[in-house]
Amino acid sequence: MAKRFAPNIDNRGRLLRGIMGILLLVGGLFAICTLLWLGLVLLASAVFVLFEAIRGWCGLRACGIKTKL
Repeated sequence: MAKRFAPNIDNRGRLLRGIMGILLLVGGLFAICTLLWLGLVLLASAVFVLFEAIRGWCGLRACGIKTKL
């Protein structure tokens, strides 16, 4: 399983994903007050993006899609 989640992004990509994850988390917490489904989607996205940032792994790159960061 370690090969499946092997790091494939650099520190710049990790930083950007971390910032995006925090923004999604904050947005999800605000959105959950008005639209429950939107808040839950944003929170789930935040968890996934923060996992990518912590692990240094990009799901799109793992699937073979070229990304800039």
